Amino acid sequence: MSKILIADDEAHIREILRVYFIKEGFEVIEAEDGQQALLKVEKESPNIVLLDIMMPVMDGITACEEIRRRFDIPIIMLTAKDEDDDRILGLEKGADDYITKPFNPREVVARIKAVLRRSGGFQKLNDKRKLNFDGLSIDRERMEVVAGGKTITFTTKEFELLYFLASTPGKVYSRNQLLESIWGYTYFGDTRTVDTHIKRIRQKLAIPKDSTWDIDTVWGVGYKFELKNRTSSEK
Repeated sequence: MSKILIADDEAHIREILRVYFIKEGFEVIEAEDGQQALLKVEKESPNIVLLDIMMPVMDGITACEEIRRRFDIPIIMLTAKDEDDDRILGLEKGADDYITKPFNPREVVARIKAVLRRSGGFQKLNDKRKLNFDGLSIDRERMEVVAGGKTITFTTKEFELLYFLASTPGKVYSRNQLLESIWGYTYFGDTRTVDTHIKRIRQKLAIPKDSTWDIDTVWGVGYKFELKNRTSSEK
């Protein structure tokens, strides 16, 4: 049974979601603010966190940053439609995705299930390949990335996205294809989830200008992992 933490200061929203999640077989934990959410994550070890942005005591953005700093579990933000800056900030602080209010509870359940399937399934794959490039190693078995001789810490979704692109150098993927492959669902419209994750990956890798590999933006289409001159090896 998967355990979900619902953190929202509005009791009626927690109640609606609780009913739907229990009906789908989830164990539900609740929190009324960001500070409670952080304590519940420490104590209850949920499989996924649904985190509202606007909460008292500790807001969702701060809670997301704290949870991500200490734990590697999927985080989905709940945001209002007019909170564009907060949505982007949430993604930059480590959220895997966001859902806008008002929402259809059935869609929320479907999205949560998709994220859980994807995050669990990726780690259970039998293919334990390690990708090696000039100055970059991506170890799927250990979920470890070493760049420029330094081990880089990635969230699960960041690692999955980097590995997915690097496993097929030169192949261009649209943002919707990446959403479907990494997040486990087809999502049309706002694709900033992908853009923000790519931005964080690039920042963490600190790709040097003379690197023989890069994560290229294909304008109007999406992204690709590009090799320059040298080839990669797989084990």
